[in-house]
Amino acid sequence: MTALEIIQIPVLSDNYVYLLHDAASGMTAAVDPTLADPVQAVLAERGWTLTHILNTHHHADHTGGNLALKQATGCTIIGNRADAARLPGLDVAVSEGDTVTLGAHSARVLEVSGHTVGHIAYWFEDAAALFCGDTLFALGCGRMFEGTPAQFWSSLSKLRALPDETRVFCAHEYTLSNWRFADSVDPDNATLQARGQAIRTLRDQGKATVPSMLGEEKATNPFLRADDAALASRLGLAGRPPADVFAEIRRRKDSF
Repeated sequence: MTALEIIQIPVLSDNYVYLLHDAASGMTAAVDPTLADPVQAVLAERGWTLTHILNTHHHADHTGGNLALKQATGCTIIGNRADAARLPGLDVAVSEGDTVTLGAHSARVLEVSGHTVGHIAYWFEDAAALFCGDTLFALGCGRMFEGTPAQFWSSLSKLRALPDETRVFCAHEYTLSNWRFADSVDPDNATLQARGQAIRTLRDQGKATVPSMLGEEKATNPFLRADDAALASRLGLAGRPPADVFAEIRRRKDSF
C-alpha cells in the first residue's frame, strides 16, 4: 500500500486546508477547503483530480470552497449527518464510528462536539493522521461556541486516547499564541518550556508548527490535561471534576 500523501495549503491569515492523495487509486480529498482557488491551484500543479471533500464542521472558513470545488470537479462532499443542514453541498452523511475510504486508506469518523455541535474528526489510523478541524489545536482547542464544557472535555478525551504517534493536523496556525497562554497556566512544565523554544524557532523561520504529535500534546496542552491534579490545584480547583477545570482553562484563554 502506498503512503497517504498529505499536502498542507496555507490560506487566509492562519487557516490550513489539507489535500490527501492516494496514488494507487488517484483519489484526492480536500479537508475543510476554506477557498476553492488555492486548492485548484495545487491540484493543477500536481495533476490530481479532486474526488472528495471532508468537512469537520460548518463554519465558513472550513466550507467556503465546497460549492465551487464541487461545481468544478463533481467531487463528493462528506460531513456529519447531525449537521447536514449547515454543510454546503453535502452528499454523504456520516456519524460516529463510520468509515470514510480514500483508495486503500480509511478514516474512522469521531464525534467531537464542543467548538460546534456536530463537529467531527477523521482519524486515518494507517497513516497516523488526525484531521480534527477546530476541536484540538497545537497547544490549544477551539472556542466553545455551541457545546458545553462536559461535552468538549469528552471530545478531547476521545482524541487524547488515540496513539501518541498520531500526527495532529489541525486547521489553524495558532501555536505560538497558544504556547504563551499554556505557559501562563503551567509555568513549571519543563516539556512545555522546551516546546516553546522550538515553536519560536519555527515561526521565526516562517515555518508551520502543524502538524504536531499527539504524544507531545498530551504532555503540554493544558486543554488535554484538565484531569491532571497538579494543574487543577494550580488553578485553585483541586478536587473538582475535569469538566470544571476545562471550563476554567477555556474561560481564561478566552480573555487572555
